[in-house]
Amino acid sequence: MSEKSSTLGQVFATLLLRLWLGIRALQTGIEKFAGKVMSEQPIEVDGEAYDPDLTEVASTKGYAFDNYSGIPESMKDTFKGEPLMMNWALNLFDKILGPALIVLGITILLGVANRVSLLVLGLIYVGLTWGLILIKQDAGVAWLGIHVVMIAMALNWANHNRLCILKKW
Repeated sequence: MSEKSSTLGQVFATLLLRLWLGIRALQTGIEKFAGKVMSEQPIEVDGEAYDPDLTEVASTKGYAFDNYSGIPESMKDTFKGEPLMMNWALNLFDKILGPALIVLGITILLGVANRVSLLVLGLIYVGLTWGLILIKQDAGVAWLGIHVVMIAMALNWANHNRLCILKKW
């Protein structure tokens, strides 16, 4: 089917899929920088501090470079116990996963070299799937499998993609 004969529905379907995949990658990458910010606040009664020495600990979510963890610590320990997990691959994923997801999310949303961006995102998900297979996280494997199918659909519908930069790629 030629590019000019795309129906409006195909164009919209491709755009929605691109938006979903881009937002998913972008926010997942940003969440790698999330952490808890702890604070102590005085307990208030009727809007005034009840007792200056009486406080409650509150935690809020915050984002900072210091919070970055590509792979959660609990999973790192599990992966290190796997004989088929190469330590260099674990270190590589830990360092680049968040920034790579952010960059790919932005490129997919903007349509910058969309086919290449989708392929790289798919390869990352395949790598993550392999790791989850090793530690027997079947629910995560299935979840990532759905993502890979969505990426394959987006690649298959790339001819219907509009509003993109470097359309050929």
